[in-house]
Amino acid sequence: MVDETGEWTVKGAEMLDYKSLSSVNDPVFLKYKGEVASSALPGVEPGDETGLTAVLTETKARTPEELQQNISAIEACLQAFTTYIPVRFTDRPEEYSKYWAIRSGIFPSVGGTRQPGTTCLIEDIAFHIEDLPEATAELQQLIARHGYNDACIYGHALEGNYHFIINQSFSTQAEVKRYEDLMNDIKTLVVDKYDGSLKAEHGTGRNMAPFVRHEWGDDAYKAMKAVKELFDPQGLLNPGVIFNDDPQCHIKNFKPLPLLVMSDKRQATSLVADKCIECGFCEVNCLSCGFTLSSRQRIVLQREISRLKQSGEDPTRLALLEKQYRYPGNQTCAGDGLCSMSCPMGINTGDLTHIIRQEALPKGSLGYKAGDFVANHFAGVKSALRPVLSLANFGHSLLGTKAMSGITKGLHNALGIPLWTPAMPKSYQLQATELQATSTMQHNSAALVARSSVTRNYKVVYFPSCINQTMGLAKKSPVEQPLVNKMVSLLQKAGYEIIFPKDMDKLCCGTIWESKGMLDIADRKTAELEAALWEASEQGKYPVLCDQSPCLHRMRECIKKMKLYEPAEFIYTFLREKLIFTPINRPVAIHITCSMRKMGLADTIIALARLCSNKVIVPEEVGCCGFAGDRGFTYPELNSYALRKLRPQIEASGVNIGYSNSRTCEIGLTTNSGIPYVSIAYLVDECTKAADN
Repeated sequence: MVDETGEWTVKGAEMLDYKSLSSVNDPVFLKYKGEVASSALPGVEPGDETGLTAVLTETKARTPEELQQNISAIEACLQAFTTYIPVRFTDRPEEYSKYWAIRSGIFPSVGGTRQPGTTCLIEDIAFHIEDLPEATAELQQLIARHGYNDACIYGHALEGNYHFIINQSFSTQAEVKRYEDLMNDIKTLVVDKYDGSLKAEHGTGRNMAPFVRHEWGDDAYKAMKAVKELFDPQGLLNPGVIFNDDPQCHIKNFKPLPLLVMSDKRQATSLVADKCIECGFCEVNCLSCGFTLSSRQRIVLQREISRLKQSGEDPTRLALLEKQYRYPGNQTCAGDGLCSMSCPMGINTGDLTHIIRQEALPKGSLGYKAGDFVANHFAGVKSALRPVLSLANFGHSLLGTKAMSGITKGLHNALGIPLWTPAMPKSYQLQATELQATSTMQHNSAALVARSSVTRNYKVVYFPSCINQTMGLAKKSPVEQPLVNKMVSLLQKAGYEIIFPKDMDKLCCGTIWESKGMLDIADRKTAELEAALWEASEQGKYPVLCDQSPCLHRMRECIKKMKLYEPAEFIYTFLREKLIFTPINRPVAIHITCSMRKMGLADTIIALARLCSNKVIVPEEVGCCGFAGDRGFTYPELNSYALRKLRPQIEASGVNIGYSNSRTCEIGLTTNSGIPYVSIAYLVDECTKAADN
């Protein structure tokens, strides 16, 4: 279709066959499938889902009026066809971005449905546009005839360029022969019958190399080969790709995809990771990609380690690979799981890393015993940590920042002790007198009214994370109160009665142990916390607030019978109407933690910040900060790499303070941004006053 200016009205047309739609659980396909199964569609055989095809059509224009004209023209053209659902266009990014996400995720999604251990293969071919309808139908029939019932066809219909995906086993000679026959018939259909192209948009690899001469003819083949030899006379660049004298090179030297086998029998994680087709979609969210290994590369290497373990063929190579994997694969994996958000199959390589760490710490090992001791004596261990923080603060005061940084950096490099930075907090402990005062105020509304000018009609269970029970403010912090105190005063300002769980200093969500691979201890600590919160909330009657976003994420993953909230979400949900916001004019930076992204709360903290400031900066291309609990202390280079794009944006925007909702993340952000980062609760408290009843 061409408009009056000679431009194409349709800018893109992406065809998705029924298998493509099925792989991504497209809601329209699921509706169609249900109607087919119930014989609700006349003329369609029960169980035959192959009749549904979607075309994702895009049009663009300079003005809204031109855009509507394009839409009307396309709709008029499509009136000649019977469609399963009415044709509908949208210019809303939040809608059409989901359609394009479906299209982009077809390849890994189809690959994720394959039988474990098989290989997902994709090819791209092209037909002349006038041959497209007949050629498409014949291609579908050809693939089905060879028994590839889970194959799909999709792609750029406007250019006559299709991808087809098959899931193939190479474990037997019969399977190899089936694949060989398919490729020979593909060659005949595309080249001989329709004069199409065996490679439409991607490079010619070994799979199509045997057919290059057949497609182009002897003369063109010789000319292309001569050009290659001018630039690469010794054949060093991609040997066997495009030009290969072996007519069977595409059915030799198959890349194995062995199943991941975990010694502790936790097969759920490995089974999910086995769905990986190594497409690399995850890498956009992997903070260590480009620094050490990406999440995709970790799975690739673990597959090779599993293959060597199962085959027993090369123990020396296995030992070397396991040793070399430790730093780039294990120690510099943040375990944040953001990779799962861009993986169409939701594969979380962080979970795989936790299992690998668990295998390295079997029960009975010194490391496991140490973790178990800490879990059983948690309050005492926290008490022992506070003098360490106080000593570090004393050294900072005595030596000064420059000398302290130099000494501790040298000790870190030489001995591997955790790295100190000026953002390291002082020690903190919520005093029993403060708890008593709070408890007294819970039963004395008059005292509270005098302080906050509101009546206390609301209750919340507040569980300060163990981090915030132990860590106070940094030496040069821009705020005056430790977070627990600030959170208490903010809640009281909004008229809330605060309930602390019993034996709070012994409780932990379990994230510390989960990150180290001690998953059973982590689950035990979570269960202890759940019991305490269940009692404190009077069996779920009151909401539960935790002031550390990563802790809350694990709590939500494991505790299902209570309503659990992290700070920004709780404030936005419950305190927004109970406080009067007066926005400030200075710019503020917001860091969205991994846990907030995974919980779908990124927009919530941004919206809350915009209630407080007229200029909210969310730095671009800054995902996981890489602090990962304690990795920022033990492997600070990971933290620095993850935040390498932060400081220039902070300096350009004129921001002098940032806000987040994870104390450890804030330490790393402060260290690498040049400005202090504190909890979003401080910003809310600064910009609000109590609303009148």
